[in-house]
Amino acid sequence: MQVLVLYFSRTGNTKKLAEEIAKGVQKVEGVECVMRSSSEVAKEDFQKSDGIIAGSPVYFGAMAAELKGVFDKFVDIRGQMENKIGAAFATSGDQAGGKETTIFSIIQAMLIYGMIIVGDPLDATGHYGTSCIGAPDRETAINAAKLGKRVASLVKKFRS
Repeated sequence: MQVLVLYFSRTGNTKKLAEEIAKGVQKVEGVECVMRSSSEVAKEDFQKSDGIIAGSPVYFGAMAAELKGVFDKFVDIRGQMENKIGAAFATSGDQAGGKETTIFSIIQAMLIYGMIIVGDPLDATGHYGTSCIGAPDRETAINAAKLGKRVASLVKKFRS
């Protein structure tokens, strides 16, 4: 079983958040975590993964073109992604910087891929996905790990 943590990060903040999410995935025994940036991810990473947690900085209220390009490039394997677990995360430079709309843009792509979407667990934020302004602080890091653990736990349940 495998969960892919996929991200685009221009300044490094989204990569830091991805690393915190990966820590949560790694807490679930029997589930491997693979981290890839949008420039290094391969089609095989999508195909082998039972879950994908994708993140982006806010770019005009949506995911960055670099991450959207991954979904565009792999559209030919869309049928193979059906019923895999998907989740999203975002970073921004401003309090009202469009984090939720960015998360929704990622979720839209995952829904078109036929994926089953989950948000943060209720003991985190209980909302659409993990997000932060700038680099993740301690509370965000904890919530990010909870999201990673939730996705990995669901992957394990579905595959069992």
